[in-house]
Amino acid sequence: MTTINHISESPSTLKQEHSLILAIETSCDETSVAVVRDGKQVLSNMVSSQIDIHRRFGGVVPEIASRKHVDSITLMIEQAVEEAGIKLEELDAIAVTQGPGLVGALIVGVMAAKSLSLALQIPIIGTHHIAGHIYANRLISELHYPCIALVVSGGHTEIVYMESEGSFRLIGRTRDDAVGEAYDKVARAIGLPYPGGPHVDRLAMEAKKAVELPRSWLAPDSYDFSFSGLKSAVLNALNQSQMKGEPLDHGELARGFQESVIDVLVEKSMRAVKEYGAKQLLLCGGVAANKGLRAALTARSEADGVELVIPPFQYCTDNAAMIGAAAHLKWKQGAFDSLDFNVHPSFSLEKWMGQELEDKQ
Repeated sequence: MTTINHISESPSTLKQEHSLILAIETSCDETSVAVVRDGKQVLSNMVSSQIDIHRRFGGVVPEIASRKHVDSITLMIEQAVEEAGIKLEELDAIAVTQGPGLVGALIVGVMAAKSLSLALQIPIIGTHHIAGHIYANRLISELHYPCIALVVSGGHTEIVYMESEGSFRLIGRTRDDAVGEAYDKVARAIGLPYPGGPHVDRLAMEAKKAVELPRSWLAPDSYDFSFSGLKSAVLNALNQSQMKGEPLDHGELARGFQESVIDVLVEKSMRAVKEYGAKQLLLCGGVAANKGLRAALTARSEADGVELVIPPFQYCTDNAAMIGAAAHLKWKQGAFDSLDFNVHPSFSLEKWMGQELEDKQ
């Protein structure tokens, strides 16, 4: 039986490729449990969304999210195991999102994972949420290194350089709003419901013309992003149209906003691929479901001869299958956690594979 205490032996003596991992994801407003074999075969992936609950508030209410996770986590675990057609005793490890995310929501998932780990006497693996989004791509394709990952979600907009498996170097990040945040704020401004991203995307794809809006490129060699100015430009356009008494077509405004966002995301990602000699470009995160972004990246990648990997829609938004895929990296190294590890609401992706040092601080 594998010890559940932190592994102190040399990881090389513990390396093994095959795993059957039950993964738990509760970083925000989705309760998800999955069973993943060998980091790439999804046997089950159950997701319970809270969107309808939080929509009335125009965004996620942390306290409500935590309570809903408590209400559903046990049932989700039971359903994931049943759907996978396995018994709990067959599991090799439990993986759980350790961060980043809402602290109360993370605690619910971590406590459930610790309980299972203790009851089954199998290892537990604290897993980084963004690493999960990145390795969701491995559920559909082998990854070839070095590669570049464009991470776009409600709370993150980053370009990550990966020289080898499990190595993460942030070369660009947002300086203010994440892409998903900007979409939600623009949607609210033009009267669209939460979450705003899909609604803005739909309007943009349907519009025949676009309102011209600025692009924020920052310094010529920068891979960072800034979307607060673009959000302000949208608000200014709406205010000016109201003052002039001239109605502004919301579809054309949505298209102008989306084209501005996509131009910057695509251009900086492709520049990073060329500068770092990447073999692949990976699209990751909830905004990876955006049809406009997927189409633009696909067209540009084909034109530039770059291999692009985009996960299917069910693996773009928060889900536990991606956590199982990322946790397999640590399984192979025998890098397990002790039962006293903590959640990390602001978890460093670059330090995740060496996180043992952080847990004791």
